[in-house]
Amino acid sequence: MIFIYLSQTNLNLFFFLWYLLSSFFSRRRRRRNCKIGNVYKMKDRLNPKIRKPNNNNNSSSKKFTISFLSVFSVFLFVNTFFYPSFYSDSDSDSRESFDSSGNSSKTKVYMYDLPTNFTYGVIEQHGLARGGDKKIDDVTGLRYPGHQHMHEWYLFSDLNRPGNERFGSPIVRVFDPAEADLFYVSAFSSLSLIVNSGRPGNSGSGYGYSDEEMQESLVGWLEGQEWWRRNNGRDHVIVAGDPNALKRVMDRVKNAVLLVTDFGRLRADQGSLVKDVIIPYSPRIDAYEGELGVKQRNNLLFFMGNLYRKDGGRVRDLLFKLLEKEDDVVIKHGTQTRENRREAKQGMHTSKFCLHPAGDTPTACRLFDSVASLCVPVIVSDGIELPFEDVIDYRKFCIFLRSDAALKPGFVVKKLRKVKPEKIIKYQKTMKEVRRYFDYTHPNGSVNEIWRQVTQKIPLIKLMINREKRMIKREGSVPQCSCLCSNLTGIIHGV
Repeated sequence: MIFIYLSQTNLNLFFFLWYLLSSFFSRRRRRRNCKIGNVYKMKDRLNPKIRKPNNNNNSSSKKFTISFLSVFSVFLFVNTFFYPSFYSDSDSDSRESFDSSGNSSKTKVYMYDLPTNFTYGVIEQHGLARGGDKKIDDVTGLRYPGHQHMHEWYLFSDLNRPGNERFGSPIVRVFDPAEADLFYVSAFSSLSLIVNSGRPGNSGSGYGYSDEEMQESLVGWLEGQEWWRRNNGRDHVIVAGDPNALKRVMDRVKNAVLLVTDFGRLRADQGSLVKDVIIPYSPRIDAYEGELGVKQRNNLLFFMGNLYRKDGGRVRDLLFKLLEKEDDVVIKHGTQTRENRREAKQGMHTSKFCLHPAGDTPTACRLFDSVASLCVPVIVSDGIELPFEDVIDYRKFCIFLRSDAALKPGFVVKKLRKVKPEKIIKYQKTMKEVRRYFDYTHPNGSVNEIWRQVTQKIPLIKLMINREKRMIKREGSVPQCSCLCSNLTGIIHGV
């Protein structure tokens, strides 16, 4: 029972003293036994007789008890008078860092109780646009539809769970905004963007739902909140996973910490690695659970998706024309349908490498499907930003190719054929280790990592809040220090 009240440091001191005193008593006992043995030998020579063996059990027990009490007494004396800081510094600090619920050291997040038309109401509209039942009274029982931007649902669900179910989370939800370090805006902006895509003509007119109206209404509601106005939204967190999410109102929410998949549609004064957090797409392919290796992976390279894209994705058309006639290279056109996902799963699970070219924006869910499938990603996207790069080194399981190099005839296939099976297996092992970071359903996966990334922004948020309050308002188009962009130098590391 004594050890229950001792810290690790105190235990180390206790066992060290025990070792010293035990060594001391052991040496004394050996000397005494040696002396006694010599005396008996002399007596035996002078007066030989049969001696009864000594029973030292009781004396040994007494010696052990005396030794233990001696060590503990010395420990208490030293700990009390020479090292009182063992309790006052380390243990008390660690105890003081947690309240009765163990939450005081965690970042406190307040989630707005938004009107349902920004959350469950969007789910309802999405269902109605696809022939669902008529409007229901209680929309909170609706199920969020599966798609590649489900991160907004998983973050929302995480904060709605009881605290004891949020294992390993670096944040705690608070219900008093005055206690909050950060404010989370849980609007389903990405789902809102695709509500009308299921309607004839993909038009919102005449159907009673408009994503642009939702955006305007959301920001109008936010700007009416005391806590938003207090710091001009800088301590707020808003998820805008789809590159076009909240596009209409982005200038009005750009001070917030934005959770985005890339910066492809954001200006330099709207998004940056300094202020915002890159988050992964929600994978649409089931994870590969088979054995590592290349025996079951007969395809060299696999791609399935839209073959023709605009903007930065124009490289796709040129790249596919070079690759489509190569042996053991599979290039297919496909959109996000259930049947196509099954076909993509089969292709990724049976291929050594999976191609990830730039699309309309630098990244897409295909990259994270590749990792889940243990299919080595081949990234041809010069402006790509990747999530969680402070803890993940993508070079250990991805192959990066510059666009100009990849467009040289035969370059891609020739390079991939040179990769030995042992190297591929090494890539697969690393992917298996890191793929939890891209899994929103993992207990310690994407959700916890996103919150960890967000909490790291707090020092900058406080700096910008204090800086903004003491500075004269300035006008200008030059990005300030809060909006630093990445890759401004044009230096690209890759083959």
